[in-house]
Amino acid sequence: MKKSILVILITVIFGGVHAQKTNNEDLIEAFDKLLMKEFKPDEPGAVVLVSKKGHVVYKKAFGIANLEFNIPMQVDNVFWIASIGKQFTAIAILQLIEQGKLSLQDEITKFLPDYPTQGTKITIEHLLTHTSGIHNFSGMSDPEKKLALDCTPQEVIDFFKNLPMQFSPGTKWEYNNSGYFLLGYIIEKVTNIPYPKYIEEKIFKPLGMSHTLYASDRKIIKNRVGAYTFTNNGFLNTTSRNITNVYSAGAIQSTVDDFFKWQQAILSYQLVKKETLDKAFSRYTLKDGTKVDYGYGWRLGYVYESPSIWHGGLISGFGTMELYLPEQDVFVAVFSNCDCYYPKDITLKLAALAIGKPTEYKETIIDQSKLKEYVGLYENQKGQRRIITLSDNQLYSQIGRGPKSKIKPYKIDQFFFPSDLYTTIAFSRNTNASITTLTTNKLEGNDVWLKSDQPIPDSNGINVDKAILETYVGRYEIPSVMSFSIRIMNNRLVLEVNSDNFFELFADSINKFFTKVNDAEFEFIKDSIGQVSKIILRQGGRTTEAKRVQ
Repeated sequence: MKKSILVILITVIFGGVHAQKTNNEDLIEAFDKLLMKEFKPDEPGAVVLVSKKGHVVYKKAFGIANLEFNIPMQVDNVFWIASIGKQFTAIAILQLIEQGKLSLQDEITKFLPDYPTQGTKITIEHLLTHTSGIHNFSGMSDPEKKLALDCTPQEVIDFFKNLPMQFSPGTKWEYNNSGYFLLGYIIEKVTNIPYPKYIEEKIFKPLGMSHTLYASDRKIIKNRVGAYTFTNNGFLNTTSRNITNVYSAGAIQSTVDDFFKWQQAILSYQLVKKETLDKAFSRYTLKDGTKVDYGYGWRLGYVYESPSIWHGGLISGFGTMELYLPEQDVFVAVFSNCDCYYPKDITLKLAALAIGKPTEYKETIIDQSKLKEYVGLYENQKGQRRIITLSDNQLYSQIGRGPKSKIKPYKIDQFFFPSDLYTTIAFSRNTNASITTLTTNKLEGNDVWLKSDQPIPDSNGINVDKAILETYVGRYEIPSVMSFSIRIMNNRLVLEVNSDNFFELFADSINKFFTKVNDAEFEFIKDSIGQVSKIILRQGGRTTEAKRVQ
């Protein structure tokens, strides 16, 4: 049967974009072209699933599942999904809330009476939303190798519980595996059921998720993929993972089919009520009124102007991503078996294609006199600064004193990043046509920046007398995290992480310095006798103290 002219009508957006077609056959062709370019047939790969309106429209495997035996990837392969598994922990907690066994505002000491909250009130909701301020144990130094062997949940909690709070609960957002680890232990305390058994009995079995399990490196698991990393010597098997350290923060293995079942069950309210799920999919509000781009176990953002609900995972040997667009009822899951690959970008592109959006922008030309209107200093609610500068008819954006990135216009007052196609900038004007705000639109959520009357600060800072710089020289330590040295080289202050890693510090004032590589601020603090005793580190809205140790 011949296709009608209307069915094969092609809409070309922004010139250099894939043609957006209306039927599934053409959409599959676009997906294939994108993914075959992304994954090589003789390397670790991925399994991809896309659904629209509750129906799977695309499911394919790419690359190699096992490099040693040259086994091709199959659509029913099993992957460790890492932090995406936080969703199961969050839903388990919400089920217990609906059953009246706990509440969002319960303090964690109700279930963990010996937990040292250091004079603060930490609630279940703080743990769910990554706003507890508890020290994140992931990536912490472990000189005594306490976590090298299998541990009980209590032993892992003992490892981090006495560390200083990072901030007062509910005042900031900072991704935190410790919080979700505690949630798993609270589930055990409330139900008297081990966490792995609870999610198996209350979630996996009722939903028919027969290929999803609490992670294991010892069980014989049919269709499990190999786990790889990439080094200067090529692909290698990853080092073994201690599952007991991951626990309820992401120790789940699954397939894309099972995860689609999970997604459909969530959306049809099989596990929790609609009003409960609406809270999980809503931005948490900090004490100062700022909304963060996280709910309960899900991140919240945008793909173009479409709201998105998503989460990613990255762990030794695996990179995973799932994303849902509620307005279009589009779901995308990409599971990869190499930690060298985090499938965020490809997931976004698949979602964009599924809703008829471009995967590339075409630059439009704006006169330099108009480009000058965008130049200035912009500030957001977190106190961060974004600087827009113009050089050789090219606009640049930078966060604080961090690296500059090109931004290019695709229409008046709207710009894209050539290095990051899914972050855009939109400028807004007042009734006098003067620019007042800048809004960044990205997967992690929108952020509004107000244009300031302050001048753009000098990118190289000010000069500080060497005698003052010498008072800052020494060794500093962030307890249980890292240590570094402050030195003087060629009359400039530098931060030395190790013998091969130096960063120059530039001065905003005689005691406040910044780096250009990662937009970090270093404030040197003196004690009561006038000696420098610590550094206050600020980066990305987070604050940490490094004590002087010598």
